[in-house]
Amino acid sequence: MKKILVPTDFSEQAEKALEVAAQLAKQHESEIYLLNVLDLPLHEIDPLKGYNDLPEAVFFMKLAHKKFEELVKKDYLDGITVHETVEFHDIYKAINSVCEKHKIDLVVMGSYGASGFKELLIGSNTEKVVRTCETPVLVVKKRHQEFKVEHFVFASDFKEEAKVPFLKALKFAEFFNAEMHLLMVVTANKFVTTAEAKYRIQGFLDTVTHSFCSIHIYNDETIEKGIMNFSQSIDADLIGMSTHGRQGLSHFFNGSISEDLVNHARRPVMTFRI
Repeated sequence: MKKILVPTDFSEQAEKALEVAAQLAKQHESEIYLLNVLDLPLHEIDPLKGYNDLPEAVFFMKLAHKKFEELVKKDYLDGITVHETVEFHDIYKAINSVCEKHKIDLVVMGSYGASGFKELLIGSNTEKVVRTCETPVLVVKKRHQEFKVEHFVFASDFKEEAKVPFLKALKFAEFFNAEMHLLMVVTANKFVTTAEAKYRIQGFLDTVTHSFCSIHIYNDETIEKGIMNFSQSIDADLIGMSTHGRQGLSHFFNGSISEDLVNHARRPVMTFRI
């Protein structure tokens, strides 16, 4: 993990994400790419002259660079190579563009409390990032004095299409030196026998050599509550989920994420695109 992207609007929540990214960067000798996205009236831009001909663009570019200068002076960034970039696309397009251009390994984003997590999953901007980003996305909601991942829950239905996200998640478990808890939540509406659930998960494990994986079959009223309750029961440090390019997290759950998980999951979440 050599390159970490942190989108920032210079808010307190964005700085919480940057602090976590800085910890990861120091642990893995990574570089950080700071991204600020400017929302400008595209219809006023002359395609032949570009953004530099728009007074608003020049003003906000200078303002962004000034804020970057203040931000990189933070003590927690000492010793880390930090790059700054400003984009004018929609945020999800800008993130995808920067990830592709610089071969980013991880995107770290901040989010607000309970309501912020709702914005993450169903809001217009961040939800599109989670849904469309080919790069794994880590979302943090609070300040972490020491970001450690000892227990990493990867929740899935463990069907064939989830193997690629699983392998991506496994790499991060190895980065963190974490125990990986492979979780399948069984509900009355989505019933799977214990034998079938174990068979699916074991099929994933037979293809890897990571020795710190455990299998968990958890019964609950809904998949969302099951993930939340199981993660709480083991005091998980991180929850991993897979996403689909067109349908977002709803593809993983074959339905909408309930208000319970959206509003009450307070742990960091990492998403991996199918």
